[in-house]
Amino acid sequence: PHGTGTEVSAEGWNPGPALGDGEVTAKGTEKREEALMAELSELVQKVVKSSSWWDRRGVDISILTCSLLLLPAGFLCLRSAQAIPFLVGVLILGVVHHTLTVKGSHLASHNALTESKSWGKVWAIFFIELCSAFTAEQATYNHVKMHHGYTNVIGLGDSSTWKLPFLNRYVYLFIAPLAVPIITPLVALDLLRNVEWKAALRTLCCMVLGLYCHYWLLLHVSGFQSPWSTLLCMLLTRSLLAHPYIHVNIFQHIGLPMFAPDRKPTRIHLMSLGVLNLPRNPLLDWSFGHSLISCHVEHHLFPSLSDNMCLKVR
Repeated sequence: PHGTGTEVSAEGWNPGPALGDGEVTAKGTEKREEALMAELSELVQKVVKSSSWWDRRGVDISILTCSLLLLPAGFLCLRSAQAIPFLVGVLILGVVHHTLTVKGSHLASHNALTESKSWGKVWAIFFIELCSAFTAEQATYNHVKMHHGYTNVIGLGDSSTWKLPFLNRYVYLFIAPLAVPIITPLVALDLLRNVEWKAALRTLCCMVLGLYCHYWLLLHVSGFQSPWSTLLCMLLTRSLLAHPYIHVNIFQHIGLPMFAPDRKPTRIHLMSLGVLNLPRNPLLDWSFGHSLISCHVEHHLFPSLSDNMCLKVR
C-alpha cells in the first residue's frame, strides 16, 4: 500500500481512476486485478507442479510426526523431581501440543496434508477434535469459509472484531490467553448445537478421549499424585504458547484496513491490504507453521498450499 498512492479507508475501498490515467474505470481496474491474480496463480501452479512430494507435503508431515514421537520423552521428563528435567518436559509437551493443535489443525482444515478428501477428513478429526478439543465442522466453517472468504470484511470475517471486547487490552493480551485451554472446549460445546447429532456425538467423544488421554498419561506415566496437580500441568502445557497464538491472530489482521461487505475489493487487493506477514521465528515456524507467521499473505492467496510450499512460493 505504501508508495502506490492508493488510499484505503476503514469503510472500504472505492476503486477509482489509476494515477496518471483518468480513462481507467472501476470496472477496468477490477478486470486488471483479476488478470493479475490469474497470472500469479499460474506462476504458483508452475512452482507447485515442479516441486516434489517432499516439498509439497513431506516436510510438514515430518514435523508433525516428529512432534508425536517426542511425546513419550515429554511425559517421562515430568517424572523427574529435579527442576531442569521437569521444565524440559513441560517445554516439550507445550511445543508438541501447539504443533499438533495449531499447525496440524490449520493444515488439516485446509486439506493441505493429503490429496485425498477422505484422509483429509480423518486428519481434521484427529488434529481438531482429538488434539484440540474443538469441533471440526465449525472450525472449518469459521476459518475456511468465513475468515478466508471474508478476510477483514466487517461483520463477516472473524478478524474484524475482538473476541472478548469487554476485556481491556492488558487482560486480553496477557492474562486471558492462559484460559484458552478452558475456553476452547466450552466454546466447542456451545457450537455443537449447529451441527448434526451424529457429528456432535463424534466430536464429544473425541474431545473427551483427547482430554482424558492427556490426564491419564500424566497420572500413570509422569507419576502425578493428585488430580489437581495433574489438571494444573495440563493447563500449563496447553497454554504454554497461548500468548503468541493470540498475539499472532490479532496483529495479522486487526489494525489493517477493513471493508464493508458491499464494497470489498478484488481478492488480490483485499489480501494485499488486509493480511500481514510477520517476521520469522524458529519456535513459531515449527509450532505454528510458515502460513501463520511469515507467509500469511501467501497462505490467504493460496490456502490449499502447505506451510513449506507457502515458504517456497513466497
